[in-house]
Amino acid sequence: MGVFVFLPLVLPLTAWPVARLAAHHLHPRAATRLLTGLSGVLALCSTLSLGLLVVVGTAQLPGNPLPDGWSDPEVRAAVPYDEIAGPLAIPALAVVIASCGRAALRRRRVRRRAELALVGLPATPVVVLPDPSPYAYALPGRRDRVVVSTSLLAALSGPERRALFAHERSHLAARHHRFLLAVQLAARANPFLRPLRTAVAYTTERWADEQAATRIGSRRTVARAVGKASLISRATAFAGFASAGPVPRRVAALLAPAPATRRRPSLFTVVGLATWGAAAGTAVSALSSATSAVTLFRILQAATPL
Repeated sequence: MGVFVFLPLVLPLTAWPVARLAAHHLHPRAATRLLTGLSGVLALCSTLSLGLLVVVGTAQLPGNPLPDGWSDPEVRAAVPYDEIAGPLAIPALAVVIASCGRAALRRRRVRRRAELALVGLPATPVVVLPDPSPYAYALPGRRDRVVVSTSLLAALSGPERRALFAHERSHLAARHHRFLLAVQLAARANPFLRPLRTAVAYTTERWADEQAATRIGSRRTVARAVGKASLISRATAFAGFASAGPVPRRVAALLAPAPATRRRPSLFTVVGLATWGAAAGTAVSALSSATSAVTLFRILQAATPL
């Protein structure tokens, strides 16, 4: 395996430039899909490499259940600095698994609490709660619903209310919660992917903003609704109307012309170079982890007596 087993652990750094550039220069839909895809592949590759190091580290532990041949010098020689990397990989992988598990359970508990709050209410697509706290969020599930408080509705005009509902319905239609969950788990698997998680939290909001502007036919109305709601709303656990992403940037983007829908950026631009650089880093990460896995498998196969 050599040093190639370590590359997937650090290659997520190649995606840092595109994390910010894509949010500014690509269509929000394309940026969300690109960054989520990069996060998922890079996280899987780094976790696989960590798992390979755990195999080598576990074989060094006394009393381990692995075959004796797996602790032979030939196996340990496949990993540079195996006496350090192997034992350190064991708690690192345990932390990754525990962190991802906590994130998934926390998200499930939050959704469950939101669903329990709506028990007994009519199963309508829109639920208006009599609450002095201003908020609005999309609640995905068997029956997708938009939840909004009366205090927030009271602060918005008629067109602004339509913009709010169009924004939240866009979250549900595009299944933005899946993108957000994917990048959140990826960031837990490899901390180097946190900038991509932050970028996707912003691009999903921008994606919903653009969809809302298209539906109601007024970018300025959506910008006014986002700005007004941000002044009175507090962040919620779900994709809130004005809770995610720097609101001034969202408002400025809505007051500017609509972004181009080009799917792939030109190579001869800064964002194009960053995109292809991240794609190259992802390809190298996948190749390195796959090569390391195949190499270790063959070494262990040869070291295991029949």
